[in-house]
Amino acid sequence: MKDDEYKDIIIKSIQFLKDEGSVIIYSFVIMPNHIHLIWQIQDGYDRASIQMRFLKFTAQQIKFKLKDSSNIFLEEFLVDLTDRKYQFWQRNALSVDLWSDAVFMQKLEYIHNNPLQPKWNLAQHPENYKYSSAMFYYSGKDEFNLLTHYSR
Repeated sequence: MKDDEYKDIIIKSIQFLKDEGSVIIYSFVIMPNHIHLIWQIQDGYDRASIQMRFLKFTAQQIKFKLKDSSNIFLEEFLVDLTDRKYQFWQRNALSVDLWSDAVFMQKLEYIHNNPLQPKWNLAQHPENYKYSSAMFYYSGKDEFNLLTHYSR
């Protein structure tokens, strides 16, 4: 599926951050027009800086891929701003502190069930959606080598 190329860009960026040691990834889902992450920024790193690097790198890579393929969908991201020609991510992404186990589990369940929502209908079961951490929590399989179990 062609859309998976763009999801793979996001996976590679998350992988880079994990490998450099700036984040621990507990959960994720990559949806057609948004993502959800449960991550922990590590000591010595700044959340705003990590988030900016992630968003900038993925936006650039998606733009390059759209340009290389002469995809007219690129026009959907045109903006009239002085500092950029295209806008791929929401300007002020929502970041929520998960201050208790109950809140963490609520968000984890929401993330894993997101692909099943009728408006998306991307899978019959959470663990069947490839671009999600649900399979990891269901079977221990981590296809992208990204995840740390929340109980560790």
